[in-house]
Amino acid sequence: MTATTIGLVAGTLTSIAAIPQVLKTLQTRHVRDISIWQPLLLSFGVALWMMYGFLISDLPLILANITPLVCNVILTAMKLRYGREDRLISEEPL
Repeated sequence: MTATTIGLVAGTLTSIAAIPQVLKTLQTRHVRDISIWQPLLLSFGVALWMMYGFLISDLPLILANITPLVCNVILTAMKLRYGREDRLISEEPL
């Protein structure tokens, strides 16, 4: 396996890693078990990688970070939006 192949596979996997969580959260609208810090920190980290890609003019690095940035920003927004609903539901008397 060449270095390019390894890089392409790694970039693809890390790019699509958050998609299943985004889809599941969109379907269930339950975010109680998702920590706000995971998608928030990943968003900042991926944004920094993308800025680094711009600084060194590395198009593959830039492109590999667009999808995870979008997914983690969406997850953070859903955690903030649906988190209030989860708290209200869990506070209802049985």
